[in-house]
Amino acid sequence: MLVRSDAHSLDEFLTHTRLLLWSTLAMCVIAPAVAMAQEHRIDTAISKLTVRAFKTGLFSGFADNHEIEAPITDGSIDEAAGRVKFTVDSQRMKVLDPQMNPGRRQEVQERMLGPEVLDSSRFAQITFESTSVERSKELYLVHGQLSLHGVTQPVVVSVRSENGRYKGTCTLKQRNYGIAPISIAGGTVKVKDELQIEFDIRTAPNAAANRPR
Repeated sequence: MLVRSDAHSLDEFLTHTRLLLWSTLAMCVIAPAVAMAQEHRIDTAISKLTVRAFKTGLFSGFADNHEIEAPITDGSIDEAAGRVKFTVDSQRMKVLDPQMNPGRRQEVQERMLGPEVLDSSRFAQITFESTSVERSKELYLVHGQLSLHGVTQPVVVSVRSENGRYKGTCTLKQRNYGIAPISIAGGTVKVKDELQIEFDIRTAPNAAANRPR
């Protein structure tokens, strides 16, 4: 009877051990899958980020405001965890200004990418990564770190969430990132220090399908 009792106890121990191992294995497989499901890749093909630079100065009426396209090349949003990060390719930023003479627009483009402003050959990437998010219904106040022109500064962005789209605006000062606003004609025409950033970011429907292989 003692032998049978010991054998029965051994069987129970082995059964419980196998169950524990299978449960642990299942959690190791399921947990990452759940985490991945919460993170969505940014759809870089249809997401938009626009920079607006405004003129100032005595003869600003003879100058132009500028609309600049800033392509997002990579990024992700995890709304449940309150995390967002993305990268902009500074070398692909483009001056749009449809009303401007093409020759003049090309001059502005070259000056923007050159050492006076973005110095894109040295600083090819502009990055943002959130540090915290405050939520209020459909409005988010996103705190994060923006790295531009080799300088990282804290920024706060107000964001609206609309069915997988995240829209909003923020302002930043060029001088905070070591960039002196462009000035011509002895300072009678110049670009304001403050830039306005507008964005309409969309997430891809299937995060796994959009991950690089």
